[in-house]
Amino acid sequence: MNKPIDQDPNRSLTLVLYVLYIIAIFTGGLLALIALIINYVKLNDVRGSIFESHFIWQIRSFWWYLFWNVIAFVPFFFLFFTGNNPDLFAGVALGSTIFCISVIALSWIWIVYRAIRGIITLNDNQPI
Repeated sequence: MNKPIDQDPNRSLTLVLYVLYIIAIFTGGLLALIALIINYVKLNDVRGSIFESHFIWQIRSFWWYLFWNVIAFVPFFFLFFTGNNPDLFAGVALGSTIFCISVIALSWIWIVYRAIRGIITLNDNQPI
């Protein structure tokens, strides 16, 4: 017998995972890593349901979020090429810091947007 979508335990799990992705911002990404592991472990259980699209959405969100956070720190690599020039070091450090903070802030906004959009779609009992 099929359960209504509102009573499916995968619906609650999907919602919890969205919340984990949002609050992971304040835990250095640890909760996002836990949510990702749960996504991969439970992916086969949600195959063929509306929750499969949500799980894939969450997994892709995580990997893109990680990608952009790694990219945010790439300019700091150029500090190694400043030699003994303190002015160049300061300029590269300042530019790298501004770039890093900007990219991380935008990726935070983006991951929260993706989670909220997913929650809204989940609340409407629709695949994303």
